[in-house]
Amino acid sequence: MNNQKNSFFGKIDWLTIILWLSLCLIGLFNIRAAVFNPEMPGFFMLGTNYGKQSLYLISAIILGISILIIDAKFFSSASPIFYGITAILLVVVLVVGRNVGGNQAWIDLGFFRLQPSEFAKLSTCLLLANFLSAQSNKAPTMQTLAMGAGIVLFPVFLVMLQPDTGSALAFFSLIFVFYREGYVNNELLIFGGLCILLFVLSLLFNPWILILILAAIIGFFMWSFRKKRKYIINLSILFAACTAFILCVDLVYDHVLQPHQRDRIDIILGKTQDLKDKGYNLNQSKIAIGSGQFWGKGYLQGTQTKYNFVPEQSTDFIFCTVGEEWGFVGSVTLLAIYLTLLLRIIHIAERQRSAFARIYAYGVASILFFHLFINIGMTIGIVPVIGIPLPFVSYGGSSLWSFTILLFIMLKFDSNRKGVV
Repeated sequence: MNNQKNSFFGKIDWLTIILWLSLCLIGLFNIRAAVFNPEMPGFFMLGTNYGKQSLYLISAIILGISILIIDAKFFSSASPIFYGITAILLVVVLVVGRNVGGNQAWIDLGFFRLQPSEFAKLSTCLLLANFLSAQSNKAPTMQTLAMGAGIVLFPVFLVMLQPDTGSALAFFSLIFVFYREGYVNNELLIFGGLCILLFVLSLLFNPWILILILAAIIGFFMWSFRKKRKYIINLSILFAACTAFILCVDLVYDHVLQPHQRDRIDIILGKTQDLKDKGYNLNQSKIAIGSGQFWGKGYLQGTQTKYNFVPEQSTDFIFCTVGEEWGFVGSVTLLAIYLTLLLRIIHIAERQRSAFARIYAYGVASILFFHLFINIGMTIGIVPVIGIPLPFVSYGGSSLWSFTILLFIMLKFDSNRKGVV
């Protein structure tokens, strides 16, 4: 028993690996359902997406095993090199990249299309963990926060040049890492949430009416705390900042966002109804999910899937296939697996003895949570369609490999937690 605990395989968190493999297999079966070709029924038919995904999965397993064999110190010491390589690839894709769906985000290698932005999330998590862990024995400072933010924002800038808004936004989920390490407080998170709320409300209502309502609310709190000068000053600053933000929303909306991004937001907010063009994807997505009802139509029996009503159903809209063919039960089961995985990652993060491993694990949890929330949210119509994959489930080699490497490096750190990373 003791020998098993001290062995290499005894230190690996097998529950996380089982959850990972379960998601990968669910993805493979649903990709097959989304693009099933009766003339090519086998899983290893390379002329089909599910045939290619089978190959990607096998190679992902090999990648995972390789990572578990490599010394954990390699990943921490080589993090600046990984970051530099992905930064170069993000520049290269702007020059020689292939444009797909309006984004020049892929490097065509002939047999495979590489998406550097997927691997940039991995390298950013590694370098951020390297940098913040070096400051872990010091009190958090604005200088450290600014330098850490620079590590995150540099790849964001390069990804936005493609332009790939969905992938760029994923990097901002790393704010939870800064929060865990004490660089961002509750007030700042609340202010960020308030900005999102004000942005939405400013698009729905007249901004001056919104400012008057805000003034009334702030005025009430000022009166309540009228004997506390500090609170009154802070509330005055908050009101001024919110007012400026509200007045800038239209400017940003009209001159910063792309037309297709504005269209998607208008559809989500109910300002536009266009079921045949701009709102077609979302409408068909909700029809597919709703048609599955409680138990689903059965594997390979989805009519929305069979007749190709939902575009990108094996990639960004793979959750539609789950909802249609496996119903409410299948959808909840998939979400339960994801929730268990996220909670497990947080548990792993908190048991680390190394600051580097803990920070990196929180980066993994942040990236996975963002992708999960946004991908499923856009298929059911609660967030705009921005085109990001569902981790381990959506079709694509770059996505599967990058998320697998992201997760297995964390598992390697965890298996090595009694040592020094």
